[in-house]
Amino acid sequence: MIIVFGLVALALVAVLYWYLWRRLVRDTTAGPGRARRAGTALFVVGPLLMFAALFTEVGHAPFAVQRTLAWPGFLWMALSLYLLLAVVAGEVLRPLLHRALKRPERGAGLYAMCGYRRAGAPSPHEAQPSPQPEAPLRQLTRTETEDSTPTPAPSRRLFVSRVVGGAAATAATATVGLGTYGVLRGPRVRRVTVPLAKLPRAAHGYRIAVVSDIHLGPVLGRGFAQQVVDTVNATQPDLIAVVGDLVDGSVKDLGPAAAPLAQLSARHGAYFVTGNHEYFSGAAQWVEEVRRLGLHPLENARTELAHFDLAGVNDLAGESTGQGPDFDRALAGRDPARACVLLAHQPVQIHEAVRHHVDLQLSGHTHGGQLWPGNFVAAAANPTVAGLDRYGDTQLYVSRGAGAWGPPTRVGAPSDITVIELASKRA
Repeated sequence: MIIVFGLVALALVAVLYWYLWRRLVRDTTAGPGRARRAGTALFVVGPLLMFAALFTEVGHAPFAVQRTLAWPGFLWMALSLYLLLAVVAGEVLRPLLHRALKRPERGAGLYAMCGYRRAGAPSPHEAQPSPQPEAPLRQLTRTETEDSTPTPAPSRRLFVSRVVGGAAATAATATVGLGTYGVLRGPRVRRVTVPLAKLPRAAHGYRIAVVSDIHLGPVLGRGFAQQVVDTVNATQPDLIAVVGDLVDGSVKDLGPAAAPLAQLSARHGAYFVTGNHEYFSGAAQWVEEVRRLGLHPLENARTELAHFDLAGVNDLAGESTGQGPDFDRALAGRDPARACVLLAHQPVQIHEAVRHHVDLQLSGHTHGGQLWPGNFVAAAANPTVAGLDRYGDTQLYVSRGAGAWGPPTRVGAPSDITVIELASKRA
């Protein structure tokens, strides 16, 4: 069944790329030639780089190979998505343009805007009077000739394909460019106030910096980790919660990239729970590495702070190795009169949190969808995609995450580091 599913998925991808090639290459070129060959090569090499980037990361290929393939491969992945969306949207525009070109006055204007003149239309040279006999003659340069004579217009079908294809390529490239810039400039700080009924008055205004989904790997490295650390420390939090998906790779490859985490500074320390990607990268080794860097791993464990309990559970992905979440172990024996904040990577763990009377769960995992319309897919798999929500007497806050997985690009889901300010209802 897995093989059949893989073949069906591969066939679907091939059909989608054939559709993009047809609309953006074949339909926009007058015939076989250099432009069509170059476009065809792009739509062959791009997907190959994308799959190579995926397989080398999942297959734990040498890190140098991963880094070489990651940037072009993953950026092509994002560009493919928005090329597809833009080309599909362009199908609505095609009949409108065809209809407009059938009207002589509008058609001539559209052609002229693109530097073409329609067949039968007088050229600028024909409309100008012949030069005076006494005027000295000189030979026009090639540049002057090309600039002064509009290119003959292509057929209506070719013209429409070029306009729609050009607009689609421009829109997709701009979207991916801006989305990538948004990730590389670093996450922005969000501030959210969360009232807790059991929180004592002395803890009113307590600040927890929530950091999730940094995804250090072949694309986002040490420099990005330093950006995250500097942003977190600038908020001067009382406590730092790193709620999983710190890395995409082994300690051997990414230990130097994660080193800036040793600089995290908060009055009551920094705590860490695993995400699903830690279990793809060697969770046990990473737990020891973050401990060495000064963070406190909460592996199905709880610690009693001055004014509330802080607990953490392993990610669901750990179940395959017998290291999954254990709420009973993490929360057993606690004083139910004290407020409890739980760190759990995936929002779906909220149902167990409700059953154990947790007051607030802090999560990540969803990336807020990362690439629109991925938010709709994320919403189908998670109770909350981003932001603050309530389930019974338990509140859930889901961060969009600081980094990005795969393409270093976000569209419609900006990265964030959230400062949760706890509020006492007794204040």
